[in-house]
Formats: sequence, structure tokens, C-alpha cells
Amino acid sequence: MQGGDERAVVTDPLVEEEGLDFPLIELFFFAYRDFIADADEVLEAYGMGRAHHRVLHFVNRQPGMVVAELLDILRITKQSLGPVLRQLVDSGLLVQQAGPSDRRQRLLYPTQKGRNLSIELTHIQSRRIKGAIEGLQNRDRDSIKDFLLGMIEPEERDVVDELMQKRD
Repeated sequence: MQGGDERAVVTDPLVEEEGLDFPLIELFFFAYRDFIADADEVLEAYGMGRAHHRVLHFVNRQPGMVVAELLDILRITKQSLGPVLRQLVDSGLLVQQAGPSDRRQRLLYPTQKGRNLSIELTHIQSRRIKGAIEGLQNRDRDSIKDFLLGMIEPEERDVVDELMQKRD
């Protein structure tokens, strides 16, 4: 904690200090904002948002995914996932089925409508990524992947890498 009265009004902007990389942090904010904006527009027509997009994406990447695995990937609670799943199912984008050996297990599958929407959203975001990579001088996609993987918590990198390799 910095000294002084915590309720005092601060009028001077944050400036770069050692270890604070404002330019890259702000680029992340703006890149993320624009990366999701196009997909958000499409989802808005369905009355859905980013949580729906994430669920739809991962279920389409691994049809038959168990709800518990989706909770682990998204790091959310059952309570927050429930309304999102309900809306995706009610909209005809996903279906839930009981597991073959354990009827309590809930497996998630996209419908063709859900697959089509997921592909549409992925095309939108892929165009933005492709445009950004084409703008690079060396177009080193592997370095970008390594950088993004490096942004993930160290103890989670192997899990994420394994999850991605399982799908490629």
C-alpha cells in the first residue's frame, strides 16, 4: 500500500514505473476488445454473450464433453454455467445427454445449428488473427503461440497444451 489517505482524490495519471508495462497491457485490452467485438455482435442477435460463446466453442471442439470438464476449462461454478447451458439448450444450439455408463454424468453435444454458429464465430475471429499475423514482418505463428502459452499460469500450461493437441 502506498502512503497517504486512501480516500484522497488522485488527479495525476499512472505513469510507467519499473516492472509496469502499460503499453503492452493496454494493447492486450484493446486487442481483446476488438477480437471479441465481432463475435459479440453476432451473439447479440441470439440474446447471448461471451459465456455462451466459450461454452459453444469448447463443446464444438470436443463433442461429448462432460460438464465437469467444461467447468474445469472455464474455471466457473455450476451455478454460473447453469443459465448459460439452459439458454444454449433451449435455443437448440446444444443438447445434454446422460452418460452411457453413469446416467448422472451429463455429456454435451452441439446440434448442427450450434456447429454452424460456432463455425461462423470462429471464421470471424480467425480473419482478425490472420490479418494481424499477415501484418507481421516474420509472420512467426509459432512464436505467437509460445508467447500466448507463456501468458498462462505455469502449472496450467501442460494441461492447456494437451487439451489443444487432443483437438488438432
